[in-house]
Amino acid sequence: MTQREQRKDDHIRLALNHPEQLSDFNHIQLIHHSIPSVNQTDINLQTMISNLPLEFPLYINAMTGGSKWAGEINQKLAVISRETNIAMAVGSMHAALKNSALIPTYQVIRTINPSGTVFANIGADVPLDFAQRAIEMIDADALQIHLNAPQEVVMPEGGRDFSDWLTNIEAINEKVSVPVIAKEVGFGMSRETLQQLTSIGIEGADISGRGGTNFVYIENERRPQKDQSYLIGWGQTTPVSLLESLPFQRDIDILASGGIQTPLDAIKSLVMGAKAVGLSRAVLKEVELNGVEAAIQFIELFKAHMKDIALILGAKDIIALKQVPYILSPELESWQRQRNERERKR
Repeated sequence: MTQREQRKDDHIRLALNHPEQLSDFNHIQLIHHSIPSVNQTDINLQTMISNLPLEFPLYINAMTGGSKWAGEINQKLAVISRETNIAMAVGSMHAALKNSALIPTYQVIRTINPSGTVFANIGADVPLDFAQRAIEMIDADALQIHLNAPQEVVMPEGGRDFSDWLTNIEAINEKVSVPVIAKEVGFGMSRETLQQLTSIGIEGADISGRGGTNFVYIENERRPQKDQSYLIGWGQTTPVSLLESLPFQRDIDILASGGIQTPLDAIKSLVMGAKAVGLSRAVLKEVELNGVEAAIQFIELFKAHMKDIALILGAKDIIALKQVPYILSPELESWQRQRNERERKR
């Protein structure tokens, strides 16, 4: 087994045994109105991200690929994606781009789900030809470019040169034939990052905030001295990242992932402007601990409960959800106020 394959298996093992994290969703209170005035049969949560239609605003986010175990998991996830009719992103495809023997661990997704919506996944440092090969490998409908600087810094064998990331993302975005989604890996996005992305024409951003799988924790566990645990709290949570995204939601489609534990968290994300919501570790745990059928039932129940909450809120579609009023805790309100004040002083 190569070092890269071993790392992929380490990531899966550590993600499955990951300590629970807290996000800030409990710091958002949706306002209840007593007369919803909506029939459940009228609720339709279809959405659109980067001109790509989704039947439901939920997707299985990037997790794995690049080892035998990862390929087996991707096969299961593809069945879940197909049976629940939600989109699916593969994990980083660098392993297969550098070792063709690992291509089947990703292509299995398209074999199992030939007509599903699938996102390819590469890092911000790869050349254009790698991006194009990744898209072709799984006949992808969109391309995620993951942004993982803290993970790279803590990763024992990680990179340290991020100087060309922005120009490289721009070059890829200009040349590939599918929508590009810039994706954090669990550290959240700032308004400055979103400004950079919109300035180079990126139309989709997965803000993936702190609160779900923590890659500082995972990579620190792989370090011989485990000496960078003090960085485990690095980054913004998903709700904070959604607040950061508010000035840019007309210019870039926001996807929310990271710490989405309940259907209520997902609905809160949509209320705060996300166009779709991603699940990863919750699905991984369900499928690995309880099997494919249980994971399918988990997703279908999650979808049904999202519709139930939309019904309570009197919101029959994504647009109506964005009109739902909410209250922020003093902590989140303070964050928003301080950020706005500093922006005005610039």
